[in-house]
Amino acid sequence: MLLVLLLLLALWLILKGESRFLATIVLTSGLLSHFFLATQLMEPSPLPSSFPLTWSSDYKISGQKLRGFATTTNGQKLYAVYTFSSEQEKVYYEHTSITGMTYLAKGELMAPSPAAHEYAFSMSNYLTSKGAMGIVEITSWTYIEKQNSPSVFLAKIRYQMKRHIEMTFPKSLVAEAQALLIGVQDQMDDELQRAYQKLGITHLFAISGLHVALLSWLFFEGLLRIGIRKEMATIALLIFLPIYGVIAGGAPSVWRAVSVVEIMMLLRYLKWKLSIDDALPISFVGFVLLEPGVIYQIGFQLSYLATASIIYSSIILKQTSNWLSRSFFVTFVCQLLVYPLLLHHFYELSISSFLVNIIFVPLFSFIILPFNIVVFVLTYISLPLANLFFAGYEPLRNALTAVIFYIQELPFQLWSPGKPSIWLSCLAMLSVLLCLYFLETRRFGKALVVLVIPAVWIHLYPMLYSDTKITFLNVGQGDCTVIELPFRDAVYVIDTGGLLRFEQEQWKKSDRIYEIGKQVVVPFLKGKGIRTIDILIVTHADADHVEGAEEVLQEIGMKEIHVTPGSLDQPIMRDLLMEAKKHNVPIKEKMRGTAWQKGETSFYYLWPHDTHYEGNDDSLVLYMQQKAFRALFTGDLEKYGEQQLILHYGPLLANITLLKAGHHGSKTSSIESFVELLQPRLTVFSAGLQNRYGHPHEEVVERFASRNLNTLTTGLDGTIEVRIQGNRWIVRAKEKDLVQ
Repeated sequence: MLLVLLLLLALWLILKGESRFLATIVLTSGLLSHFFLATQLMEPSPLPSSFPLTWSSDYKISGQKLRGFATTTNGQKLYAVYTFSSEQEKVYYEHTSITGMTYLAKGELMAPSPAAHEYAFSMSNYLTSKGAMGIVEITSWTYIEKQNSPSVFLAKIRYQMKRHIEMTFPKSLVAEAQALLIGVQDQMDDELQRAYQKLGITHLFAISGLHVALLSWLFFEGLLRIGIRKEMATIALLIFLPIYGVIAGGAPSVWRAVSVVEIMMLLRYLKWKLSIDDALPISFVGFVLLEPGVIYQIGFQLSYLATASIIYSSIILKQTSNWLSRSFFVTFVCQLLVYPLLLHHFYELSISSFLVNIIFVPLFSFIILPFNIVVFVLTYISLPLANLFFAGYEPLRNALTAVIFYIQELPFQLWSPGKPSIWLSCLAMLSVLLCLYFLETRRFGKALVVLVIPAVWIHLYPMLYSDTKITFLNVGQGDCTVIELPFRDAVYVIDTGGLLRFEQEQWKKSDRIYEIGKQVVVPFLKGKGIRTIDILIVTHADADHVEGAEEVLQEIGMKEIHVTPGSLDQPIMRDLLMEAKKHNVPIKEKMRGTAWQKGETSFYYLWPHDTHYEGNDDSLVLYMQQKAFRALFTGDLEKYGEQQLILHYGPLLANITLLKAGHHGSKTSSIESFVELLQPRLTVFSAGLQNRYGHPHEEVVERFASRNLNTLTTGLDGTIEVRIQGNRWIVRAKEKDLVQ
């Protein structure tokens, strides 16, 4: 994707008559192509029974786990996972910087788990972006030594600064100070982070050019004020910037800013002339040469592309007459150039960011960031004086947070068209470059037309397909099915997955709870460009079916929710009820006899038959028919429920096309008589890989196999899509494509 965008940028430069930059961009493109192939071909070397492992500064402790990147003696980078054996051991490592520590470890090299679906987080891609060869689960280790090097020393300084902020700053200000000063975002609140995303201001918490420029100015001017000559101050700044880059966490945006400033200052010190638009590509190429996998990091891509947008749009910015219009156009140009990339990675774009950043960029750059720098220094000099500053600042900062939460609740914050295809992304990028060209030449009408047409196309494209799609999401040990009717006439979601959570000691609990709805279901819906769910069907009140519903409701619009009678009284439904009330979404109890039709597709609830809720056998059972295609979605229905369906709907269900098996394929479901009657051409078991319950049970699988009936399991086959096209249907799953 980035390679294509760079080639389009080269075309734009030719159009502008600035072809002198073309060689650098083509060179960069070639490097990208080369390293893409190189990283794909690298394979991890087998690990011996015990091996030395040296920890980098990129690690985190959460719950019972220590996770991060470490290197072996042959330079192989691995993602290491260690499980603490006791709370005391965890406390020790929480209060110790392990960067540079070498252990003699024992463990097994493991392949990363595949992504739940094409829009979900991919561990494999993450490892590639970090230059890591694989994952090693450490079973035991013995401390050997701690290396002494400048990078280890600076990592220790960074760790001490992190701890110092935690001990001296008010709790509500810790996360902000750590993010702005040393690039640590571990303690950022999830809800606040989401609010920043909606407003398009998360970049303000990533240390980048503004931070580096401000600190460089403070450092340089400070040296001049104490009488140091300009030449010596320049040398000191050249030494200071890389040190700060390490202390700030070494994110791509940090090194991009540091390297460009270093190149510019060093060459000017040597009396060589170099413009910033040459320094940026040189920095890019050097970065890729040193760390090839970085081209896959989103922060790296956005940082360089946004900076390029400002550099190469100077003509547009010079046309502005005051700071307000200049602020708007800086934000506008940056957002415009990166929007195809943002849609490619996040499937949505903040609309409000075009206006909000006009206020928040100066606010963070000239007030919040300088304040944090000043009080951080004061906490070392005089903590009582720093506390006086905190006493005045904290209420104001909390009020600003309240304002942010209020603004992000306003409607129409986000444009969520889904993930465009590569060719649509390229078209969008080309339209942006043409738009900027027309803006430079003051042809505003043409600029608007070339920008809007591809954007409208991207928005409408997900609604142009004429087939029906039924997707069984791989949500682990749970259920989630998404039904999309032709031309997005309607979208129905059956269950939302969830986790069965078991009590454990407090120290073992993860800092950030893994949420199926937020991390699996919502990305899928947004990636597909699904902005509204017509009906959410909650089959019954079990955590693995309903726990994710609250998170889905927070992010995706819903028209109504259907539940089985009596289930609303169950404790697990409490969060869904509260969220539905907050968003004014009606919840309706449904039972046997309810039916509706949308286009050529009919839907019927076949079960339950009464209002007394008793659990699995009162699951809402949905029957779907589109021409000759018939499907049955059974929730967690077990033996009794299946017997009742046979009794009441035998002829209707005979020789059905598609069955979502009841209760994940448990031994208490899919009874012989039920399977014999239905004879489904395809049965899907929604069950987690190597789950503790042994679902689907081997006896159940054998019932289908003995009749030569096709079965798929989400845990083994990944997310499964059934696409109905006229009188035929196609099944797509991992390594399996069936046409019926």
